[in-house]
Amino acid sequence: MTLGTSSPSWPGLAVIERRRDRGAEGRLRAVEFGHRAGAGFDRLFLSAAFRAEITTADGWTQRSMLAPPPDTARGMWLALDHVYPGLVRHFGAEELTVGAPRCRSWMRVRAVGYRRWDVTTSGPRDIWAEIQHVSDRSRAAGEPDAYRIHFDADGGQRATSPNGALTWQHSPAETGDAR
Repeated sequence: MTLGTSSPSWPGLAVIERRRDRGAEGRLRAVEFGHRAGAGFDRLFLSAAFRAEITTADGWTQRSMLAPPPDTARGMWLALDHVYPGLVRHFGAEELTVGAPRCRSWMRVRAVGYRRWDVTTSGPRDIWAEIQHVSDRSRAAGEPDAYRIHFDADGGQRATSPNGALTWQHSPAETGDAR
């Protein structure tokens, strides 16, 4: 099944297997596309008004020597989706553009030279810092594209990279739990 959060831009494919001992184990793999139910389809894209705001509005610009993670780092983007939910990527933009519609935060990254990027942000969230934080953790985890899903005795669920360096708890909304 496709596993998503309030950040619909980076889906994961969860495969859960029941063991003979009646326990379960699972694997969560980053995928480029995933099935999404029609309900909430408007969450998949930034609204036209918000995209226009991001494209034309002034924000706070900083110069960075840190490269944005490549699109092919799907495991990192999947982890970002869960560690910092609520982000939506504008895949139609020429530069990396990510918004958080609920709080109206946004970020756009533009290459300005060799190993230099201008990062423009606006709103209460520092999306660039969130991306860099998860990118650092992903590198420490060996840049995995798949995570093991653990089912805790108390009913909780968490995903862990193969070496354990990158872990997150699944929220009740993701797991279908009404807690």
